[in-house]
Formats: sequence, C-alpha cells, structure tokens
Amino acid sequence: MTIKKKPCVGIIVAVPGEGSILARVLKKKYGNNPLYYKGNLTGIPVVMAVSGIGKVNAAHAVTRLIHDHTPSLIMNIGVGGAYPSAGLNIGDIAIAEREFYGDEGVLLKDGFHGADLIGIPLLKKGRRTYFNAFPLDRGLIRKAVRAFALCPSSFAVQSGPFVTMSTCTGTTKRAREIEKKFPAICENMEGAAIAHVCALYGIQLFEMRGISNMVGDRDRSGWNIGLAARNCQAAARELLSVV
Repeated sequence: MTIKKKPCVGIIVAVPGEGSILARVLKKKYGNNPLYYKGNLTGIPVVMAVSGIGKVNAAHAVTRLIHDHTPSLIMNIGVGGAYPSAGLNIGDIAIAEREFYGDEGVLLKDGFHGADLIGIPLLKKGRRTYFNAFPLDRGLIRKAVRAFALCPSSFAVQSGPFVTMSTCTGTTKRAREIEKKFPAICENMEGAAIAHVCALYGIQLFEMRGISNMVGDRDRSGWNIGLAARNCQAAARELLSVV
C-alpha cells in the first residue's frame, strides 16, 4: 500500500529574522542556499526557506523549494515599506493583490516606462503574457482578508499592489513617483521574482508583509523591523489555519 504524503505549504523569507518565530516551532533545520526549516504549523506540514535578499536569491530559493518539496502553496512573508499614500502604519500588515517589477523597463525623459515599451514579455505561458505585473491568487486574498477581519489584533490589514525594487527607495520624491506609476501600497525586494516563478510553475502564491517603515526620506531611527516581523509571522500562523 502506498501512503500519500500530505502536501506541504512552502514559506519563503528573505532573512532569518523574518521567520525566527516560525523557525523555533518548525525546529528541523538543514540545507544551505537556501537554508530550510521543516515541521508543522497549526497541524499543517510546512517547509520554510531563507532565500537571502533580492530577486535572484528569491527566484533561486522558490525554484529549489518547488523542486525539492512540491508545495501546494507558497507563502512569501517578511517586512516591507509602506508608500506615503497607503494609509498603513508601522506594524500593520499589507497583503499583495499583484506584484510589479519596479525596475524592469525603460527610463526616458518623461520618466519610467515598463517592459511593455520594450515589447518583450518577461514571461509567456500559454496565451498569457506577463510584463511587469504578476497577479496573485484572488481567492486566497479574499479568504485572508475575511479571516483577519474576524480575528481581533493590534494591527490593521490592507491589500493592494506591491512593487519589487532592486534599489531601495530613500527619498519621498521618488516614493511618490513610484506609487503614482503603479500605484502601490508596499515596497520590497523579492516578491515579484517569487510571483514570476510561481506563475511559471503554476503554483498558488500568497504574499504579505509587516510594515517596518514608511517609504520616503531614509531615516532608520523611525523603523521597527522587529515589530513588523513579529506581526507578519503571527498573521501567517493565523492564515495557515484557514487555507
């Protein structure tokens, strides 16, 4: 008799601090590039990968995770910055409705234009073409928003577009340009690459981030990375009970 394994959920964080609370529960630690943690959360088999920062590390880690562990769902969690008009505060949770590559394209006199101006998509799959935008699973987003609405917490939850940048935005002027272009609520360094790979393999993706800072003139004295990471991991455990 063949015993089928229960499908696992894959979680990806960029740095250890974004998953340190979950790692203590998962316990089993192994591998290198990416580093894996394996165990159960809320009764669900979970494998968490620590990718390293940036698009290439993220794409490599999610590809390895898919090939090594065949997850039924990928959750990308961590911290990010909120754009000025997002209405989010430090410690709140942002959920990605779609991910934009914020650097891939053409810079002209009138500003930045996406990869559609080049005319070559970043991904073609079947009849669908992807330039800068990669939509995430609407059903999972709706389920998450409903679940968080019923669960009292110390943080607000909001969904909207995210932008993935290779260069962190460090001025208010640039932040306003980016949110006007896309328009986005949250900036990060990995999400679009993970969404890209998940679209390529046909794997469901859910992304959420705790807000560690406001995107604008760079001043780390006002950041709270620890609070953002704690809240996001608490939200991830809550979500795993309803997916």
